[in-house]
Amino acid sequence: MVDVILGLQWGDEGKGKIVDFFASGYDIIARFQGGPNAGHTLYVQDKKIVLHQIPSGVFHEKKINLIGNGVVLDPVTLKRECETVASFGVDLKRNLFISERAHLILPTHRALDKASELSKGKEKIGSTLKGIGPTYMDKTGRNGLRVGDILDKNFRTEYAKLRKKHRQLLDAYSFDEDITAWEEEFFEAVELLRKLNIVNGEYFINGQLSSGKKVLAEGAQGSMLDIDFGTFPFVTSSNTISAGVCSGLGIAPQKINDVLGVTKAYCTRVGGGPFPTELDNETGELLRKTGNEFGATTGRPRRCGWIDLVALRFACMLNGVTKIIMTKADVLDAFEELNVCTAYAINGKETEEIPFQMTRMQIAPVYKSFPGWKTNSSVLKTAAELPGTMQHYVGFINQYLGVKVHYISNGPGREQIISLY
Repeated sequence: MVDVILGLQWGDEGKGKIVDFFASGYDIIARFQGGPNAGHTLYVQDKKIVLHQIPSGVFHEKKINLIGNGVVLDPVTLKRECETVASFGVDLKRNLFISERAHLILPTHRALDKASELSKGKEKIGSTLKGIGPTYMDKTGRNGLRVGDILDKNFRTEYAKLRKKHRQLLDAYSFDEDITAWEEEFFEAVELLRKLNIVNGEYFINGQLSSGKKVLAEGAQGSMLDIDFGTFPFVTSSNTISAGVCSGLGIAPQKINDVLGVTKAYCTRVGGGPFPTELDNETGELLRKTGNEFGATTGRPRRCGWIDLVALRFACMLNGVTKIIMTKADVLDAFEELNVCTAYAINGKETEEIPFQMTRMQIAPVYKSFPGWKTNSSVLKTAAELPGTMQHYVGFINQYLGVKVHYISNGPGREQIISLY
């Protein structure tokens, strides 16, 4: 049986804590897509830890953590993460496994990402410059190098071939930055990667499923950044929706059971792209300040706005969400009035559907207002303690989406989650 936890917005929904919270009920935690542009924040022994590639179940004893074939892996970032995780006494040789089919992010991929973004000028998409896009381009272009390739004695030769091709592209961008230090760091990290558990991921995970093990598939980014269904071209380079679990881990669709979708009680976005409910005002600034809305990977301030139920229902439909987890409900404690977007007004007409190309039109959000609860919700422990105004807010969201909020996260601590059912 495979359950899935993924983001329903533009990422940064707080999935790391949620995966960490649920991990104890599973045998295997598996990342199925994305790369080090994702940052999943955990609090371990009261210390803040940000994981970029290692699954968020790594701090649970006796849990297997798998980096699936759908992930693009940066050995340098992985080495840093391994050092951090190992400092907490975690034996990665015992509980971390990496699919040999996962594609490698090379130093030249990072250079290409930077060169491409710089060339766009004012039309930048807000790339994290981690080399994600160019790596996926090489994957679909059938040029990429994969984790299993590092075990081949000709790996450096194959790297040199791809580097030469990338150099030609960089020359076309007039990119002349010296990346020698990046390459030295890369090959040093590859040596560590060779010592980890590199496995045939699809046989590995299906063997575990056949033996009755329970798998929790962990997604990165969010559904509205999906390469097919997100706000293109301001999207990531992978399928962030539940369908990506099958191709990113090598499992059949009928193995998927529950899909747990994570959304904030409001909405945020990092980087460029459409954001219909964005609040570029004092209210937005208050959301940012109260919610500490700065990127876990980049540190960039997140754009903030009210919850967008049009986009959220779209994401629930695509993912087949069975349960919703609402995070950061406590951030709304300070507000007298809350707004919820229930429709888009485009050219004088209202719609509850996501348009094909949001960048080509002016979208005005249609709001329904709710009274705030003005209560310190971070100290609440049970559903019965929730203020009536919060219950009304959540109840309307349940009705609109047709999927119920089953859990509310009301603070960063692992124990700060309230079960509603």
